[in-house]
Amino acid sequence: MSVRRTIENNEEAGIRPSKTFQSFVVAAGGHCELNFIEKYVRNYITREVWNVLEQEDAKEFGKYLLRMKEKNQNFFFELELEDDQWIKLAFWADARSRAAFEYFRDVISFDTTYNTNR
Repeated sequence: MSVRRTIENNEEAGIRPSKTFQSFVVAAGGHCELNFIEKYVRNYITREVWNVLEQEDAKEFGKYLLRMKEKNQNFFFELELEDDQWIKLAFWADARSRAAFEYFRDVISFDTTYNTNR
């Protein structure tokens, strides 16, 4: 069984990262035989949990936009997801915003990726 699969199985079973790491130490025959440290196990679990949560957030956001459209036919949205279900593009405008655009002809856009890649 791979290290990754073992970590995932232990996480699903509720086994703490420190216990997961200790099982690797025992299986390898000591700390010196491993090419990773306990922090690797903790970081992997944290990263994977956040990935799952963020993917679920994207799905829930899409459901929310659909509910808004059902409530008001003047609600408009465009949502594009990456292959891995991350949000690529999101745009929405409620009836009030659309009416304001007709009157003022201005749009405000937010780039949420502005400071992410420093």
